Amino acid sequence: MQVLRTPDERFSTLADFPFAPHYTDIRDASGVTLRIAAIDEGPRDQPPILLLHGEPSWSFLYRKMISRLVVLGHRVVAPDLVGFGRSDKPSEREDYTYEKHVKWMSDWLVANDLKEVTLFCQDWGGLIGLRLVAAFPDRFARVVAGNTFLPAGTGANPAFEAWRNFSQTVPIFPTGNILNGGTVRELSQREMDAYEAPYPDESYKAGARQFPALVPIAPDMPSVKENLEAWKVLEAFNKPFLTAFSDQDPITRGAEKRLQERVPGCKGQKHTTIVGGGHFLQEDKPDELAEVIHAFIKETA
Repeated sequence: MQVLRTPDERFSTLADFPFAPHYTDIRDASGVTLRIAAIDEGPRDQPPILLLHGEPSWSFLYRKMISRLVVLGHRVVAPDLVGFGRSDKPSEREDYTYEKHVKWMSDWLVANDLKEVTLFCQDWGGLIGLRLVAAFPDRFARVVAGNTFLPAGTGANPAFEAWRNFSQTVPIFPTGNILNGGTVRELSQREMDAYEAPYPDESYKAGARQFPALVPIAPDMPSVKENLEAWKVLEAFNKPFLTAFSDQDPITRGAEKRLQERVPGCKGQKHTTIVGGGHFLQEDKPDELAEVIHAFIKETA
């Protein structure tokens, strides 16, 4: 496995992102060491809020939420998935599988010994994050899910099919424009440039390219079995579980109802819809989303 590492200078002039990275080394099954970057802000004696990003973003997506949650007194941890942000990037698409992503982030979670975690997960942050909850339910105090799900071979809607086809065929993977297309508001050029910062050239985008093809939407795809096993745990998970989906995301529309029906911890919670949010609701409504998480923690402490 050849591993690429984005030069630090690519991140030196980012707008509204003053956070220093914290690095954790993990060992891949091949024996290669991978460095995972994470933001870790706020009082270290407080239980962590874990913010997991998805495709094709990185922890920059959470910059405004991090600042707001820290002001509210929380410790906030926002890692970059392998292949994204400041984390290492295996160079070949076949280096990335769903199960490898789960193992990498499992090893990172254990290495950092995070406990009493409040998880917020969106997009692939949920596909990986909900697997972490199933694998380590004792480490999680509560979950907030926004625009995500845990698919297990039951198909996909036309919006996802279109996205997957685009991601696999577009000659140049336009990360900044993808983020802009998934928000209601228009991102600035500096914001779009920040989403391109992790990728000096297309060779760094193998992980971003591969993610859409890994979503287990057909019953014969890899990770369907593992996700079905994870659902058995989630269907017994009675710790507080809140959905905070946006109103303008065609990719995950309706998935919140399935979570509410299947996860016992959803019962009796004040599920909310983030009005005016697109797929990347963290960009459209960061302060509102931060307040939802803060209030949920207070109400369920």
